[in-house]
Parts: sequence; C-alpha cells; structure tokens
Amino acid sequence: MTRTLDEHYMQQALFEAEKAGALGEVPIGAIIVKDDRIIARAHNLRETTQRATTHAELLAIEQACEELSSWRLENTTLYVTLEPCPMCAGAILQSRIPRVVYGATDPKAGCVHSLYSLLNDSRFNHECTVTAGVLEDETGSILTSFFRQLREQKKKRQGHN
Repeated sequence: MTRTLDEHYMQQALFEAEKAGALGEVPIGAIIVKDDRIIARAHNLRETTQRATTHAELLAIEQACEELSSWRLENTTLYVTLEPCPMCAGAILQSRIPRVVYGATDPKAGCVHSLYSLLNDSRFNHECTVTAGVLEDETGSILTSFFRQLREQKKKRQGHN
C-alpha cells in the first residue's frame, strides 16, 4: 500500500476517534480493511459501556470476525489512531492480522514499539508488518486536545469546591 492510501484509511480511523471524543471517550478510532474495502469501524467505548475491553481495536476485530465469519483476519490491515496497548496487541496477534498501521505513539502503554514490540516478537507464532506514524500529528493532536480539556474541566471543578 502506498503512503497516500494509508493516509486515506487513517483519516477514516480519525473519523471514528472523533466519534469517541464526542461521547466523552478517549478519542481513539480503528478500522479494518480487506481488499480495499473497510469491513469494520470502531471507536473507544470504555466509559460508555464501563467495560475495560471495549477498546477501538477489539471492537473492530469483533466486527471484522463477524463480517468474514472467521476468527482469522488474514489479508487485512488494521488502522488505529494510537499505538495498541498490550491487550489489543494480543488480540491482533490472535486474530492473525498481518498488517497494522498506527498514528501516534503511546509512551505509557504502547506495545508495538514504545514499551514492547509484541507484534514483531518472533517467539509468537504470528508476526505483523507495522507502519508507524501515519498522520501522526493529527492523531496525536486529537488526543492532546482531549486530555487538555479534561485537565481544564478538572481545574474548574476544583476551583468551584
């Protein structure tokens, strides 16, 4: 895939992230593409569902498995706006997604490059091709703005007590 096509699909993941932000969720979005067609779209819903596992990647993987009637997501690409955490990286490996494209790095929980390199660890029976930093400024900016707003809201609440 060309960088331009990766940017196009990452923009679709960003649309999902914006949906999450509008719900007060951490704005992370993910899509899964197979044969140049989006087969799954999702965004974080952890606060909405009060379930720790409702990360964008996991929700997209569930949708894609349903769409393909298979737990093996071979010949697909996962696009996600933030570097996957250990739980999501594990699900990516388990579902056999061959390629992952992400936007911003996550120095606190990222397990693709930041803290660990789970998707490229040869000790697992599956490895992924990874492209990092696609639309990194845009994907990082939406997260930075969200957390800045949260801090400002917290300060306002503390100032009124």
